[in-house]
Amino acid sequence: MGKSYERIDGRLRAFIEAQHIFFTATAPLDGGGTVNLSPKGLNGSFAVLDELTVAYLDFAGSNAETIAHLRENGRITLMWCAFDGPPNIVRVHGRGEPVFRDDARWAELLGYFPDIDPTLHGLRAIIVVTAEKIRDTCGYAVPFMTYDEDRPLHASRFARESDESLDVYFQKKEHIATSIDGLPGLPLPLPPLPRAE
Repeated sequence: MGKSYERIDGRLRAFIEAQHIFFTATAPLDGGGTVNLSPKGLNGSFAVLDELTVAYLDFAGSNAETIAHLRENGRITLMWCAFDGPPNIVRVHGRGEPVFRDDARWAELLGYFPDIDPTLHGLRAIIVVTAEKIRDTCGYAVPFMTYDEDRPLHASRFARESDESLDVYFQKKEHIATSIDGLPGLPLPLPPLPRAE
C-alpha cells in the first residue's frame, strides 16, 4: 500500500502544498527523553524549496522542543494527512536545521514565504528540512474533516510584541531556552528581526 519516492515533485508536491495542517515529530538522542509531536498550520508558512528540501516558519510559543532536538541531532519527520479528497498520508523523514534571525541565509529563506508578515507572529526561526526518505501510505482511517479558516488568535497575540518584549516573553518561559529534557533550545537573547529591504 505504501510507496517510496525519490523526490518531492508533481502530484506529491501538489498534495503537500494543498494541506492546511501538517505535523512534526522529533526526539532527543536519550532513549528516556521526551518525544515531541507538534501540529503546524497557518497558510503560507510552509514551502517546498526544491525536490529534496522543504522549510517552514517557526513562530512564538511556549516551548522550543523541535528546535532543541534539531540542534542536538537533526532528526525530524513531517507528516501530512488528506482530510478531504482521496485518502493519503505523506511522510518526509530527514534532517532539519533551525535557521535563526541572525543567520546570513535568513533573508533568502524568508523570500519563500511571501504571504506571511513576519512581524505578526513572533517569527523566531525557519526550519529547513532535507528529505532522506519520502513515503506515502493509504490513509484509509483518516476521517473527513473540513477546513474553515486559520485561527486569528496567534497573530492577534503576538502582533503587539516588539523584538524586545518578545525576548522578555521567551526569557520568562521555562522551556524556550532549554528543552523539557534540558537540551539547548532557542538561543537567547533573541536577535532583532532583520528589516525588509
